[in-house]
Amino acid sequence: MKTLKTYSIPYTGLKLGRHEFDYVVDESFFKEFEYSLVKNGKLQCNVVLDKQETMIILDFHIFGTVELACDRCLSEYNQPVDIHEQQIAKFGEEEIDEDEEIITLGKNDTEIDIAGLIYEYITVAVPYITACSNEGNGRDCDKDMLDRLNELSGGDEKEKSEDPRWDALKKLK
Repeated sequence: MKTLKTYSIPYTGLKLGRHEFDYVVDESFFKEFEYSLVKNGKLQCNVVLDKQETMIILDFHIFGTVELACDRCLSEYNQPVDIHEQQIAKFGEEEIDEDEEIITLGKNDTEIDIAGLIYEYITVAVPYITACSNEGNGRDCDKDMLDRLNELSGGDEKEKSEDPRWDALKKLK
């Protein structure tokens, strides 16, 4: 948790207007999230905080690479990430349940913790199916591993086709 303290912005002493903050997101950041899909990465996070009378607008630009495992060949590769997001925080006492896009800041709050937001944005940017050959960087999946997987999966197909229950169903065609 000590690492995540650096991802808090104390806004009470800031003047109205725009303020920029830069953060490095690396392995120590992802270790703080126990069941994280991403275990390692080298990212830069630029946050522009626009403090106004009634609200704060946070503009995030997160870019760099995250280390992922390929779903096809299981080798690790670097996935490029370029994220642009915006978060609004309003000053007020009552929570706004209707819209998850808005954070409510109470009068006793002095800082905004953005670690959870950064983690969420990065996790959502990870592709659902990760494959190192889809990168466009000229790298293909590990051929030896794919051959081995095909070899191991080939034996199961023969056993499935010899199942007499399927033969009975094929006669119905």
